[in-house]
Amino acid sequence: MRLTVVGNPANRRVEMFTRAVLAAGLPRPEVLPWADVLAGAAPPPAGALVRVDSPGEDPQVDRMLRRAATTARPGELVGLADAYAGLVDGLARVAAGGADLLNGAEDVAVLCDKRRCHAVLTAAGVPVPQALPLVGGYAQLRAAMAAAGWARVFVKPAHGSSAAGVIALAVGPGRVQAVTTIEHTPDALFNSLRVRRYTDEPEIAAIVDRLAPDGLHVERWLPKAGLGDRVVDVRVLVVAGRPTHAVVRAARGPMTNLHLGNARGDLAELRAAAGPRGWSAAMETCERVAACFPGSLHVGIDLMFLAGWRRHAVAEVNAFGDLLPGVLADGRDSYAEQVHALTSGRWRRWRAAVEADPVREVLPCGV
Repeated sequence: MRLTVVGNPANRRVEMFTRAVLAAGLPRPEVLPWADVLAGAAPPPAGALVRVDSPGEDPQVDRMLRRAATTARPGELVGLADAYAGLVDGLARVAAGGADLLNGAEDVAVLCDKRRCHAVLTAAGVPVPQALPLVGGYAQLRAAMAAAGWARVFVKPAHGSSAAGVIALAVGPGRVQAVTTIEHTPDALFNSLRVRRYTDEPEIAAIVDRLAPDGLHVERWLPKAGLGDRVVDVRVLVVAGRPTHAVVRAARGPMTNLHLGNARGDLAELRAAAGPRGWSAAMETCERVAACFPGSLHVGIDLMFLAGWRRHAVAEVNAFGDLLPGVLADGRDSYAEQVHALTSGRWRRWRAAVEADPVREVLPCGV
């Protein structure tokens, strides 16, 4: 078995996957840089086994995805729709040679568009927060919230990741509050590692209106369950249809992403709070999510238990959600688990089973 990785060569994702491949006794994978793909390099040939990794964290690749003349300033939220279009085009180039992709081009295209992903999950009966119809700016957002009777929503860039550009918006009589990673400047929006609170409605409106041209996805803000003085959710990695690794993310605010300074919680404590039946039901949901994307060796699912621990919902599904350093399951990290699924034949068997039986029993989500 010989693997090829499409990625940014110096990125830790590529390095960690390469270590897992070598540890399994396989040949060193060939690395096809994203920059070469976007510059027109020949795709991997038919018969090649190809992992497509995230094109993020490389300013030059970002510029090429957006087809822009200059690189973005550090953290600048610009051209998200253009970057998505560049990603889809790049995926098509990778697939054009007939290689066997470990994350199919169509799967990644859906997973990187929150609106399309939400629609797929809803159709499959996966419990997800309700979503508003498409909104083109702040005025439409407020009107849609009023029509739905919602006072709290999450406003998400349709093509964002890692909480970049996400706004937790709460409205009430005479008050508006937005919690977000966005730094608002006179000429641009920037993603920040510091969570900010805005209460000036014209400024909030300006932020939303700047994000809107690249596409918005707006979901009802559901109350998460908590442990101690923090709310929690769980990143669940599903490999070849099986939930394997899980990381609890605990925060004192609505954004739980660990890179924002939040803490890893205690998985055993969370499982005890959810109870055996609740945890089992949540893992069955994660399996259902993975079955929606049978061309993907792995998906990273952001799963939340709702206040009271009686229900759960899927907040996000990530195409490149396997960066979980230091987290082991059966002695394997997230990358070793994927290599094991390949070498053991589990990936091939699961994919064949899902493709042979694509119609699944649909359960009411209750959210």
